[in-house]
Amino acid sequence: MSDRLLEWPNSAPDEPLPSGSSPASARVGGLSRIGLLMQHPLSAYYLLMGSALLLLLLGLVMVMSASSIESVRVFGSPYTLAQRQAFFAILGVVAMFVAARTSIEFWRGFAWPLVLIAFGFLIAVLIIGVEVGGQRNWIELFGPFRFQPSEIAKLALVVWGAEVLSRRNQRLDTWRGLLMPLLPVALIMMVLVLLEGDFGNTVMLGAILAGMLFAAGAPLRIFAAFAAVGAVGVWVLSLAAPYRMERILSWMNPEADRLGFGWQVTQGQYALGTGGFWGVGLGASREKWGTLPEAHTDFIFPVIGEELGLLGTLTVVGLFSLLAFAIFRLSRNTDDPYVRYAAAGVGSWVVIQAVVNIGGVLGLLPVAGVTLPLVSYGGSSLIPTLTAIGILMAFAKREPAARKALRRRSTAQALRRR
Repeated sequence: MSDRLLEWPNSAPDEPLPSGSSPASARVGGLSRIGLLMQHPLSAYYLLMGSALLLLLLGLVMVMSASSIESVRVFGSPYTLAQRQAFFAILGVVAMFVAARTSIEFWRGFAWPLVLIAFGFLIAVLIIGVEVGGQRNWIELFGPFRFQPSEIAKLALVVWGAEVLSRRNQRLDTWRGLLMPLLPVALIMMVLVLLEGDFGNTVMLGAILAGMLFAAGAPLRIFAAFAAVGAVGVWVLSLAAPYRMERILSWMNPEADRLGFGWQVTQGQYALGTGGFWGVGLGASREKWGTLPEAHTDFIFPVIGEELGLLGTLTVVGLFSLLAFAIFRLSRNTDDPYVRYAAAGVGSWVVIQAVVNIGGVLGLLPVAGVTLPLVSYGGSSLIPTLTAIGILMAFAKREPAARKALRRRSTAQALRRR
């Protein structure tokens, strides 16, 4: 058996094709190489790491471009917000690689303390929180830094919910075994986040819960009941806060109130339409000059489309697709129940949040006020998301086939040093 992790064809990629070969056979050879890579035991690990870091890098570049005008207006320098995002990115990458070196047992043991910490922050923000953009969901730290407890709650729900479901793995065929105590705890979290005025992250907590229950084999009637309760809840909340009803109405017909609630979506679509295929050029966006609200946070996707064109937006969608493929492949292939439920929770969190953000920009969904994961400005979202991906990287490395591959690599390296 070869001591190399990957077995490549003997010929180099730039060598001429053998006589009688055709471009079609070359394409088949290229596809077979991709197939070999996808079958490799560590493919999930590298797909998770690679797609997340590429999205992060793209996000850093686009935050620097999209935030420059707002940064000059508020701080007098075009680079202040970009420098803060770079600082958050460094912390997040460190957290990701630290998490990637942990074990399943560590997170199972840390599940209850983490969920209690999350509840403590969610209650504290109702008492000492500060209001930003009409939502009292931030806690001041020091200087210009603050954080959003609802982002920690998403990570806590994944880690703790996977622990609860895995311990009850043999009793998930009963309603009590499946839903208790996961459903009540998740609902209390959602109510606390909703009391802060953060409807978007309330939806994300519901998505995480649904994803883990789906991985646990919950019957479809549970999701039908959740959808019915959610629809009623949205209707009641819209009556309680008229601006939510205005958002829904503007989503249904943004042209009816183009200068009001439909302004942001309309301007975002103008930006996407202006970019064409290649874009107007990095840094050349016109919408970021105050026309498009939240250009560096919730609506960074239209700036990508304007400056990098359709090619840039498809790149973002492609990277999220790779990330989703790696996450759900890990959830499907693992033999460990905890890994399965945790991967399903993280996948539902990251992928559905990306879909909700991009869908809101395109006018396919109502604007929910959530960021584009790994791309938008903000450390409160970025650091927990990278930590969650690091946890999955740790799980991917500890799959039985991956551990064998790592042992073979360690043995080969030891032999080469002799």
